[in-house]
Amino acid sequence: MPGSVGGPRILLRRLREVMAEPESAQKRLDKIVVLIASNMVAEVCSVYLVNRQRELELSATEGLKPTAVHNTRLKTGEGLVGDIAEHARPLNLADAQSHPGFAYRPETGEEIYKSLMGVPILRSGKVVGVLAVQNRTKRHYTEEEVEALQTVAMVLAEVVAAAELVDPQAYATPDLAREVPYYIQATAFCEGIALGHAVLHEPRVHVTKLIAEDTEVELKRLEQSVYALRGSIDDMLETADLSHAGEHREVLQAYRMFANDRGWLKRMLEAVRTGLTAEAAVERVQNDTRARLQRAADPYIRDRLHDFDDLANRLLRQLTGVTLASLSANLPNDAIVIARNMGPAELLDYDKTRLRGLVLEEGAANAHVSIVARAFGIATVGRADDILDHIEPGDAIIVDGDTGEVYLRPSQEVIASYSEKARFRARKQEQYKAIRNEPAITCDGQRVSLYVNAGLQVDLPHLEESGAEGIGLFRTELQFMIASTLPSLRDQIELYSAVLDVAGDTPVVFRTLDIGGDKMLPYMNFAALKEENPALGWRAIRISLDRPGLLRHQVRALLTAAAGRSLRIMFPMIAEVAEFQRARALVDKEMARLDQFGKEKPALLEIGTMLEVPSLAWQLDTLLPLVDFVSVGSNDLLQFLFASDRGNARVAGRYDFLSPAVLSFLKHIVAKCHRHETPLTLCGEMSGKPLEAMALLGLGFRRISMSPAAVGPVKMMVRSLDTGKLEAFMDGLLDLPDRSVRERLAGFAEAHGVLV
Repeated sequence: MPGSVGGPRILLRRLREVMAEPESAQKRLDKIVVLIASNMVAEVCSVYLVNRQRELELSATEGLKPTAVHNTRLKTGEGLVGDIAEHARPLNLADAQSHPGFAYRPETGEEIYKSLMGVPILRSGKVVGVLAVQNRTKRHYTEEEVEALQTVAMVLAEVVAAAELVDPQAYATPDLAREVPYYIQATAFCEGIALGHAVLHEPRVHVTKLIAEDTEVELKRLEQSVYALRGSIDDMLETADLSHAGEHREVLQAYRMFANDRGWLKRMLEAVRTGLTAEAAVERVQNDTRARLQRAADPYIRDRLHDFDDLANRLLRQLTGVTLASLSANLPNDAIVIARNMGPAELLDYDKTRLRGLVLEEGAANAHVSIVARAFGIATVGRADDILDHIEPGDAIIVDGDTGEVYLRPSQEVIASYSEKARFRARKQEQYKAIRNEPAITCDGQRVSLYVNAGLQVDLPHLEESGAEGIGLFRTELQFMIASTLPSLRDQIELYSAVLDVAGDTPVVFRTLDIGGDKMLPYMNFAALKEENPALGWRAIRISLDRPGLLRHQVRALLTAAAGRSLRIMFPMIAEVAEFQRARALVDKEMARLDQFGKEKPALLEIGTMLEVPSLAWQLDTLLPLVDFVSVGSNDLLQFLFASDRGNARVAGRYDFLSPAVLSFLKHIVAKCHRHETPLTLCGEMSGKPLEAMALLGLGFRRISMSPAAVGPVKMMVRSLDTGKLEAFMDGLLDLPDRSVRERLAGFAEAHGVLV
């Protein structure tokens, strides 16, 4: 052991000898810290153990003041020792007192010691204390020394347990880790703040009987159960709180469509005919479906797997007679449901008057269950890693649907803080509502147009609710993705007509199909196409130009729906001017067809392009005279700009929207569009966050499109901003070498009273 006397083997042997000595537990512990200090060449060695009050109590020390023993106590998470206990991880600090988490205890006399190395004392995998060494000089302990101290702590845990120096309940089951506060950084799916108690979601039904005794009986059981399942879903859609229009209803109608799919039933019946029980047939077909959908790169497609999982499990309950427990009757009034994942109908099994929040270990923001949760205002987070390993039914829990944070068994301080945050959020929502019909005009008179993103007919009520000025991005592919077959021309015309009817005089920008690559449609023959990087593969306009019939079919529906009205069409993932020209030529052919058949044309037709591929930014002088508008897609642009897959958790957060590289790139686009007098919009995640939206205004953007929920906060920011001051401030940021200028922009907002 570097810097040691005699090495760890001698120390461990001496520890065992001390353990065997016929002395009191306290005397043995006192001898142990002396041994460790001398062996580690440390001026201080201290042991903190968890007491009956679940505090970390200084139980022995060599080097600190002896009077502090059993008088110095720290809560879990308090100070550096508390941080080690809370996170069950080592700390190695050359200057401990400069650490923001340092908590000074004057009775210890530790102010003369600079460096600190501490490790958790673990028993049965649970923290029962902390072992720390300190020195006067600023030194960074080596990795070998940290590992050696961890080895010593492991043996010390046995000494502590044998001497009953800590309450055995600290590592019994339920153990300390199940009782102390625990924090998880998850991903926000549905905004809101929820304080309540944990309810663990029902597990799925497991099939035990596989081989059928009578195939005909099994066939009849299966058919009867499928019909009963369909009836229960129909009944669900007729309940009072689901009968009104909304995206959640569209989702559940898609769910009903899955249940009524003849192909699904046919595959299960065929499986029964091979000799399986009805239950085993359901399981087999679902396993096949799972294997197929899990290969899809697109998260939206993979999320449909949860719907099929839900359907299969409901069907198994019908077959086995194992009904769900009376969830509503057993719910607390402030229930927060914890699940690995679930389908949308499973969420509706719970009494929504008592349901405050939802936490998923997996999931996605655009999953059907998230959409239904959003419709009912249920704070929801997902990707909460291992939460089921750290929670018990009835545990107090706080869910922050705005930031994705989850607090298990929170302290009174955290509860008080979030109670105030919930009250503050309610007041903010009232403020957003009050300015809903007010214009988005900055303090220096700049008019900003705020639009919403949409993708289904049921998104349209958000136009009026949010106070937006139109739809800046209508994702037409969603209709294709929730359908079991390719939508017919009539289906498309009906959707586009309904969108334009509801929008009235407000503008709507329809983006043509962005499918393929990571958005494979189950009814299209893409099975043979395997791509290592679907985001950069055969998708969007590339498919539309290679399969022009698909694009012409959609354009025909759009032109028909917009007869006598204004129509704006936008092409996705254009990488070069030639692609735009080819796509525009297909629209011109459909316009000529209307003339040929004497059909009414749109009163106004504008054709634009998404700017998501960086190559297009260097062709703007050629492109802009050909287009009526441009819309920057910030989500794809960021990953293409940095070669960073936003679906890869390891690199998705590596680059910031507010980096000088991104802002400089966007500034270039703004300057080119301004010079050519081409309308420019930005749609995507970047526009929906007040600080990022503020930066866009500082670059010169005056049209941005976002989720409906973001309109209120962004409008509040706009009405508190002086763009002239911001533009002058940002001129000095774009050439900085910083990874991000986020803190600088936040400082500007704070200094100038901008509400971000």
